Amino acid sequence: MARLADYFVLVGYDPGKRGSGDGQGQILQRFPEKDWEDNPFPQGIELFCQPSGWQLFPERNPPTFFVAVLTDINSERHYCACFTFWEAVESPQPQSHGRNGEGEEEEEEASSLVQPAQLFAPKSLVLVSRLDHAEVFRNSLGLIYTIYVDGLSVSLENVIGNLLTCTIPITGGAQRTISLGAGDRQVIQTPINDSLPVSSCSVALLFRQLGITNVLFLFCAALTEHKILFLSSSYQRLTDACRALLALMFPLKYSFTYVPILPAQLLEVLSTPTPFIIGVHSIFQSETQELLDVVIADLDGGTVNVPECVHISLLPEPLLQQTREALSMVLDPELEVADLAFPPSTISASSLKMQDKEIRAVFLRLFAQLLQGYRWCLHIIRIHPEPVIRFHKAAFLGQRGLTEDDFLTKVLEGMAFAGFVTERGAPYRPIDLFDELVAYDVKRMKAEEGNKQKILRHIKELAEKLYKNENPYPAVTMHKVQKPTEGCHLRLHQKPFPHLDEGTVQWIIDQATAKLQTAPPAVKAEKKCMVPSGPPIAAILERNGNALANSARRLEVVRNCISYVFENKMLEAKKLFPAVLRAMKGRAARHCLTQELHLHVQQNRAVLDHQQFDFVIRMMNCCLQDCTAMDEHGIAAALLPLVTAFCRKLSPGITQFAYSCVQEHVVWTNIQFWEAMFYCDVQNHIRALYLDSAEENHTEQESAEEPQEAKSALEIASEQLRLWPTMSREKQQELIQKEESTVFSQAIHYANRMSYLLLPLDTSKNRLLRSSGLGDVESVSNSFVTNSIAGSVAESYDTESGFEDAESSDVANSVVRFINRFVDKVCTESGVTNEHLKGLHVMIPDIVQMHIETLDAVHRESKRLPPIQKPKLLRPNLLLGEECVMEGLRVYLMPDGREEGAGGSIGGPPLLPAEGAVFLTTYRIIFKGTPTDPLVGEQVVIRSFPIASLTKEKKISIQAQADQFIQEGLQLRSCTFQLLKIAFDEEVASDSAEIFRKHLHKLRYPQHVRGTFAFTVGQSPKQAMQPKAKEKNPSLRTLSKNLVKNAKRTIGRQYVTRKKYTPPAWEQRGSQHFPEDNEDEISVSEELDRSTLTPSSTMRPSEKMTMTHVVERACCRDYQRLGLGTLSSSLTRSKNEPFRISTVNRMYAICRSYPGLLIVPQSIQDNTIQRISRCYRQSRFPVVCWRNSRTKAVLLRSGGLHGKGVVGLFKSQNAPTPGPSQADSTSLEQEKYLQAVINSMPHYSDAGGRNTLSGFTSAHMSSAGKWGSIRASGRMSSYALNVEIGSRLAGKDLLGTQHNGTPAEPSFLRQHRASLYIIGDKSQLKGVKPDPLQHWEVVPIEVFDVRQVKASFKKLMKACVPGCPSSDPSVAYLRSLEDSEWLSQIHKILQISVLVVELLDTGSSVLVSLEDGWDITTQVVSLVQLLSDPYYRTLEGFRLLVEKEWLSFGHRFSHRGAQTLAGQSSGFAPIFLQFLDCVHQIHLQFPMEFEFSQYYLKFLSYHYISNRFRTFLLDSDYERIELGLLYEEKGERKGQQFSKSIWDYIDRLNKKAPIFFNYLYAPEDGEVLRPYSNISNLKVWDYYTEETLSEGPPYDWELAQGQPEPAEEPDRQDTAAPQSKRRIIWPCYDNRSRVEPDAISKLLEELQNLEMELGQVPERWKDTWDKVKASQRTEGRQEGNRTPSSLLMSSGLSHHRRSLGVYLQESGVGSTLNLSLDSDTSSTSTPSSGKPGGRRSTSTLYSQFQMSESENRSYEGSLYKKGAFMKPWKSRWFVLDKTKHQLRYYDSRMDTECKGVIDLAEVESITPGTPTMGAPKTVDEKAFFDLKTTKRVYNFCAQDVQLAQQWIDRIQSCLSDA
Repeated sequence: MARLADYFVLVGYDPGKRGSGDGQGQILQRFPEKDWEDNPFPQGIELFCQPSGWQLFPERNPPTFFVAVLTDINSERHYCACFTFWEAVESPQPQSHGRNGEGEEEEEEASSLVQPAQLFAPKSLVLVSRLDHAEVFRNSLGLIYTIYVDGLSVSLENVIGNLLTCTIPITGGAQRTISLGAGDRQVIQTPINDSLPVSSCSVALLFRQLGITNVLFLFCAALTEHKILFLSSSYQRLTDACRALLALMFPLKYSFTYVPILPAQLLEVLSTPTPFIIGVHSIFQSETQELLDVVIADLDGGTVNVPECVHISLLPEPLLQQTREALSMVLDPELEVADLAFPPSTISASSLKMQDKEIRAVFLRLFAQLLQGYRWCLHIIRIHPEPVIRFHKAAFLGQRGLTEDDFLTKVLEGMAFAGFVTERGAPYRPIDLFDELVAYDVKRMKAEEGNKQKILRHIKELAEKLYKNENPYPAVTMHKVQKPTEGCHLRLHQKPFPHLDEGTVQWIIDQATAKLQTAPPAVKAEKKCMVPSGPPIAAILERNGNALANSARRLEVVRNCISYVFENKMLEAKKLFPAVLRAMKGRAARHCLTQELHLHVQQNRAVLDHQQFDFVIRMMNCCLQDCTAMDEHGIAAALLPLVTAFCRKLSPGITQFAYSCVQEHVVWTNIQFWEAMFYCDVQNHIRALYLDSAEENHTEQESAEEPQEAKSALEIASEQLRLWPTMSREKQQELIQKEESTVFSQAIHYANRMSYLLLPLDTSKNRLLRSSGLGDVESVSNSFVTNSIAGSVAESYDTESGFEDAESSDVANSVVRFINRFVDKVCTESGVTNEHLKGLHVMIPDIVQMHIETLDAVHRESKRLPPIQKPKLLRPNLLLGEECVMEGLRVYLMPDGREEGAGGSIGGPPLLPAEGAVFLTTYRIIFKGTPTDPLVGEQVVIRSFPIASLTKEKKISIQAQADQFIQEGLQLRSCTFQLLKIAFDEEVASDSAEIFRKHLHKLRYPQHVRGTFAFTVGQSPKQAMQPKAKEKNPSLRTLSKNLVKNAKRTIGRQYVTRKKYTPPAWEQRGSQHFPEDNEDEISVSEELDRSTLTPSSTMRPSEKMTMTHVVERACCRDYQRLGLGTLSSSLTRSKNEPFRISTVNRMYAICRSYPGLLIVPQSIQDNTIQRISRCYRQSRFPVVCWRNSRTKAVLLRSGGLHGKGVVGLFKSQNAPTPGPSQADSTSLEQEKYLQAVINSMPHYSDAGGRNTLSGFTSAHMSSAGKWGSIRASGRMSSYALNVEIGSRLAGKDLLGTQHNGTPAEPSFLRQHRASLYIIGDKSQLKGVKPDPLQHWEVVPIEVFDVRQVKASFKKLMKACVPGCPSSDPSVAYLRSLEDSEWLSQIHKILQISVLVVELLDTGSSVLVSLEDGWDITTQVVSLVQLLSDPYYRTLEGFRLLVEKEWLSFGHRFSHRGAQTLAGQSSGFAPIFLQFLDCVHQIHLQFPMEFEFSQYYLKFLSYHYISNRFRTFLLDSDYERIELGLLYEEKGERKGQQFSKSIWDYIDRLNKKAPIFFNYLYAPEDGEVLRPYSNISNLKVWDYYTEETLSEGPPYDWELAQGQPEPAEEPDRQDTAAPQSKRRIIWPCYDNRSRVEPDAISKLLEELQNLEMELGQVPERWKDTWDKVKASQRTEGRQEGNRTPSSLLMSSGLSHHRRSLGVYLQESGVGSTLNLSLDSDTSSTSTPSSGKPGGRRSTSTLYSQFQMSESENRSYEGSLYKKGAFMKPWKSRWFVLDKTKHQLRYYDSRMDTECKGVIDLAEVESITPGTPTMGAPKTVDEKAFFDLKTTKRVYNFCAQDVQLAQQWIDRIQSCLSDA
């Protein structure tokens, strides 16, 4: 029971305190005068009676009534019902009160001159109560007023006494009738359940005033703790609105400032910083304007104003929409049917009171949905003496999937919700409507979502309950209270309200109190019960089922990976690992991980080896990195016990636990996380405490553990609370103490746990409690852990320096502070005793200190750990004699700009980045390792290049993908088109990297060529480091020294008498006693007549020995082949030969860079030669290098002319000559020399005297002066060849002749032709005027110099092997290719060569005299010979060409290749590579003209710079002899297994395997090739772009094979063969030609294998091949009718077709050549039609001629054809149509409708087939054949073998005729 009213107060106007304007109220009387003990009198009532201030009014107002609410210090609410009426006051005194200011006094006086009308002052009757019965208060105060106004004969004291002593039940739905003793009767109904607010119709009114959206805004603002201000001109409405808002918030209670009516004097309260709900009269509206953060609701205007700076979080989305719809159904039921044609008449809104309940029902439902499952997140920490309950907010949000939701997060953090948990968390208490709703109706609400009728029905049901709660007795007898008569307040002579007698009232009160004390206490039977928990959240939220299904596979992957880790299958685990890390984005996968790991801990598998530990750590880190600091999904919570379980042994007695590697996550620094974890654990322990005692007997329940566990803790608590009152005092004490010690022990446990996770492994570094998380997902933050050098963990954070001790203590202190804070909070909350708490504070620093000590040991040991997780270093295979200089340094090979290896946009496996090691050997730099991507982890990646080919080395810093640290690295670029971009592993010290660079540099640039690999091979690498190698073979050295000495002497005296000298046998020669003083044997006769000496007679013995070698040189053999003279021992020489072999340079005295033997015109004497040579650069005078066997024209080469010599040569005849000067005679001799060349040509030797050179000089060089002043006479054509000569030669521009860049037909050269063309550099031959009388002509051309070649090559390398990926790959590659101008240089060389070929072919001789005669000259001269002479297109001939033109004629290989330290500055100039590229271009255009394959060219390109062979070292024969290189082969080769010469190596290899051989080789006799040279016809050589990562460059054949025997195949293939014929070939990884050899190689290989199996000695492949060719030819001759059976060797193809290149690609991928080696079926072997270039399919060409079908049928008949995959064989009528070049088929012969067409242009081959399933049974299996097109394979079957053969032949002939 409770008092209806606590105090009755009479408040009046205080005339004495008329302040500055507003007056004040004063309490005139109050009853009872003493305060009630349980309820002191509230202060400041007088303010609330007149909230807008006490003022006097000129007329009487009608009485008003409103209820103000005051909140006392205990946050109890007092309802002050104020009933106000007006009384007249006596006129104010004229004189003012002294304490007023002067100014006011005057004012008063002024006003009192005019006698004012009578004034009325307000007086209020106030009832103060703790109950909110506004109507009862209104009636009661009204009754008192009525008694006073109408003068009823009832004692006011009695009424007031009765009012103050009236008691009513608080709740329970009682009904009570009261009477105040004035003949009145009122019925008071108390609500059934006082926890539900009472709202009568205030909520409905609020919605009427403001509308749905506005109220929702206010509702959300109130829940998220914003300030809310109501404005209205009605006080009652303010109170109602505030009450309504509070009623909507149920079951949450508003706990901030709540003042429904705020008096004017207290307006400054509005600027308080705390949230509030306040009502203010709208006359103060202007004063609320400057409030910036207050939401203002104007009830009268119906507006809600939200300031800009306030952001109100609204309800989470589906709920907001649903709430709006429900409210609209309740408030505006007509809306639904507004559009109906016949709206039902019955629909109308409920009565206001009912509508009010319906609205509240909507909000009740809303809360039930918002808070569903909240009880599953309660932690009960203490049960006795009273329950302590905490709410796990993060878990709730996580399970609801609303972690991101602003609104719910704020609500849960708010005070209201804290109160809600305290009040409703208790497990044993009375329950109300909300509890039932949340427990039982959630499922129903879920089900009814979206069904408006059902929702409405539910709302109405709830509204009924709410209504019933407020009005338990609907049929209430009416109140009977007297009302005053109408208008009584206007009576003029109203007595003032009488003074009440305090005594009487007090006596009545005392009487009542005494009676109450004697009455037995009315105990309200509280119906307590266990609060139902309702379904767990998971059960409610089963949405997105498909996501779950999808993740099942992922969870499977996670489980497998973990089991692999624990079964130690690391490679498998590694493969799944990236998938696991990706899966960790999903919550399910993270939970799965924690469960799986728990299982392994339970099975005692927590001690791991290093690699397992590493995997587990990385998974944990990945799991944690997506956790927020709140850990909503409980992942960190689940991992917490695991990180202290998993460990690894570092050394005896030192164990590292997982926690030291997972500290990098914000969650560990979040105190809320630790609290939640702590409470969760405490709850489990407390539950266990009661379970053990209570349920020992219920063992069978244990088996059904899960459901019981799911409910347990709160249930047990409620059970305990029910029993509590029945227990004995001792029992109670015991339980309290048990619980307290449980909590205490947990606190100690957690102090330990926290120190584990907060103290860094390296405590000297200060990196504690970082504020932010760790950065992005990819970093997985495991970098700090994986390499179990866990030391790097700490190092990464080494931001601060010095003062380690200070810092470590600093870390310790901060950890101690953190843990103390935590312990204080949880222990006070969970009621730990003070002594215990003090004990804890003492323990914590010790715990931390001990842990720091153990960590130091762990840290020390972990630093010593060998880094794991790194693959074993794979040793590279080395060549014989190749030795390691530096052991492998662990590096990552990073992807560069080439996309193939990295699996970029092209697809394919990501082979890079790869981790492995880089090795430095005497010959190569080798990277060998495995890809970091575990999916290709079994592959081996090798990238290497010869050290000699290194062109650029620069330091870079790379982000190696394995960890986030930037590492130092190197980028090494090689001119074999390779790039090594390596990042050193962090274990590689930077000085190791430096040593690596130094060694590399030493090896790359040895001091002397003897330091190169070709020389040092087989010596110890230490020597390789010191270039001064010991002299080997001293005898040879002395021999060569000797030669050099001689050479130096002979320059002085050329002619010596001859003595007979027999060179000693080789054995003696090898001895040390070589006669060094053999000059003594030679008597010198200077004065002999020069003419008598034949060249051969002048040799000295030592020279003679040299001569024998010189004669063996390649060039001599070639000269003899060309008929350019022989070198016989006899002196008799046929004088009619035009040329002779001169030995003038045998001692390399005239020209160091020329060979010893030279071809010169017969008529020229040696001494002339010596003089002539001075006119040419480097003394490289013109010598013959080739003669056209048909036209007898010769090709000469020389260096460019010296300025001096040139001036002499072309001096004007007219200039006066003072006498025969040196220069003059030289120029004449030069003329003679050229003339002699011309005369050598058969059709010029008979010509007359005009052939002297004098005419030449006068005519050509009439202008005087130096070269520079001579102007070029003609305009330059676009190709920089002089048009002058072009027009002379052709009458038209030579180079513009044909669109494809070949010169025009030879016939044009007939007009007038010079006998000798001198092709020279335009800059030197300026102004050579053409002279019609002469037989020679100078062709000045512009050529690029070596500098340009270098620059162009650099750009080409960057284009083909870019250092880093470019933004737009396609464009960037082609554009940079074009910028390099490489192809235009190739074009230029080819163009000049083709021109020279033309001239030679038409019978003119050509002298190529460009630059120094050893770069471009060599390129042009070699290409001319290659194009003109088929011999040079064989393997032997090409070797000879290179030896003669490049090696003997002194191309400076060492200088251009920068092979030694001296050449380092000059850089690499790939002149020879350019020549090989030109050959490659010609090879592409004429694939049948070359005996060697493209691989041969690549092999040379690679090895001419690799320094593996000695062939391409040094700059000339002279230097090679000096080093004893040229002739040592004979003696040494026996003893040494290393090939010194590349040619020997190629020969040996060629005998073993056909890798250098071109199967398409079918030359036409004597054909001169004229390739197209336009850039559009040139292709980028694939040598520049291809690579094989599986074995490194494929040019070191032994290495590539993997075994020293090149003939054997790698084992891998043999093992793979039986299982499946299919192989995946990766473009940048496999060596295509070996993994998938072309058909012929394959057959030869199979043949060899068969011979081996049969035990025969395998035949050489070449012999087999020749036999096959021979048999093909004879067969072709015998059966002339079957032409197609000849192999491609036939020359039946037209020239045009041959040149375009019907060819097998080198790799043999598309090869369709069927070599049948069985004579029976040989007739079926077919030529390949090749892939017809860019032609359109032939059928389209012919479709324009429509002929009748019959004409088109060149051959027809019936064949069985197998349908596509899984279809049967069917007989069809086939027609072969030659005209349309297609094979058509019909259903039957009569059928006109064609069923299908096979375009013959797409046919690749016809092969004999084999019968497959469903084929016609009766047919011979040889009658089957397959037709392979580019799209698919067609299987056919004829009636018999003959028919089949006939078809095959017909189709073949069709193909070959095309």
